Amino acid sequence: MPENGPGIGPTTRQGPRVVIVGGGVGGLTAAVDLARLGASVTLLERAAAPGGKMRQIAVNGGLIDAGPTVMTMRWVFDGLFADAGAALDARLSYTPLSVLARHHWRDGETLDLFADLERSIDAIGAFAGAAEARAYRAFAAEARRVFAILRGPFLESPRPSPLTLTRRIGWSRFADMLALRPFETLWSALSRRFQDTRLRQLFGRYATYGGSSPFAAPATLMLIAHVEQEGVWTLDGGMFALARALADVAIERGVDLRLNAHVTSIEVKNGQASGVRLASGEHVPADAVLLNADAAALADGTFGRACQSAASPVPARARSLSAVTWAVRAPARGLELARHNVFFSADYAAEFRALSRDRAMPEDPTIYLCAQDRFEPEKPDGLGPQRLLALINAPADGDLSPLSRSEIEACQTRLFQRLERHGLILASTPETQAITTPQDFNALFPSTGGALYGRATHGWAGAFQRPAARTALPGLFLAGGSAHPGAGVPMAALSGRIAASAIGRRLGLTSRSRRAATRGGILTPSATTVGTA
Repeated sequence: MPENGPGIGPTTRQGPRVVIVGGGVGGLTAAVDLARLGASVTLLERAAAPGGKMRQIAVNGGLIDAGPTVMTMRWVFDGLFADAGAALDARLSYTPLSVLARHHWRDGETLDLFADLERSIDAIGAFAGAAEARAYRAFAAEARRVFAILRGPFLESPRPSPLTLTRRIGWSRFADMLALRPFETLWSALSRRFQDTRLRQLFGRYATYGGSSPFAAPATLMLIAHVEQEGVWTLDGGMFALARALADVAIERGVDLRLNAHVTSIEVKNGQASGVRLASGEHVPADAVLLNADAAALADGTFGRACQSAASPVPARARSLSAVTWAVRAPARGLELARHNVFFSADYAAEFRALSRDRAMPEDPTIYLCAQDRFEPEKPDGLGPQRLLALINAPADGDLSPLSRSEIEACQTRLFQRLERHGLILASTPETQAITTPQDFNALFPSTGGALYGRATHGWAGAFQRPAARTALPGLFLAGGSAHPGAGVPMAALSGRIAASAIGRRLGLTSRSRRAATRGGILTPSATTVGTA
């Protein structure tokens, strides 16, 4: 694909020039908002397709989501598309999941959580007893309250300090501040709430959604339980369909989206960001630059020494988790699968000691398995090749101590043996799978060591350590999963909207609408893969 993507031709544009580096969800979201505000936007993506971590890879004749697998917080995208004069329903076809996830333990017991809260309460009662069902009802209410407290003052606002967050919530709402439980770990809060260790594992896993340990993350992260309860959707065409829809709306509104465009440096002139330079040598001038990449890449000089001090470095031990993943398209038989399946380790504490303290692959990891041809639980027998994504957490040391071939093979052996003990038989061969390791993720997302979520959210101050949209260098802004408000597709989208608003204020953009450009720049199916790692 040429550097100017398919069907994206030159256009005459007016307005302040904004260059966005990186076409992940944060960059795409910011591009849509900035174009609506009247900016002349150029979005540069070094890969052959937009989407960033919302990538698909081709395996054995099928496309498999190899990053995020579902949409949550749909209201984020409903609002974005509506503000841009588009409609999410007209751009995407999505299906709500009634079974949020199926959870498995060594003793063969399973527990489903449902979109219907009362069904989940009944299931937990049957699984662990009436007292635990009552505990879950209280936990769900607490998670809902935490989310309601933080949605406006934290998630949808520029990064606060502890003081400014208190001001936003309101000094008179001191009880709400205490309800956030910032000084208590998630595991500790769950231990007080649930007597059953299996339920602590189940809800402690929410910390890993942001690449953190439940033994170090604040109890505030219980809000993720409410996010799932609000709704989980699968998209026809996978999560890449969301990236394509965002790109289409951006192009229609005049954004110059350039694929295979590798930015090597951010230029600085007169003490402020003035544009970028590509690997080809081309200079693209700008009145503001938005970096939609991991902030660590800025701090370590990946984009040049002139802008290096604009962000603080992230120590290797402060990185979020990485992963080893297996994207498989092969026959599967034996076990009734939901779309989302979790196979828990026997000792959660030992698993996270290995990951966090020892920086090693755990001997007995928790396995996440996404059955991407599933909507309701069903047996896979006789259904032909199945698209599956298996994932185990790993330390983000892909740049420091890459896993050896023998270590990867040992991980794979343990993974397939574990699944077999649960009754799932995968007829997979090297030709029917693609493995991605922390070193592969580091190559895809430089300077991260393979960390998939930026800095880990550990300790009471963890949420305040992610960089804000505004950097120390005037004219340079940040968006993406490593920036405020956090990791995950909807959070990265919110970061893009926050950054676009900050850029709009700097450039004096006040227009609320912009006539859509007619450029014929709709992304074609030929751009649906980023390739295997």
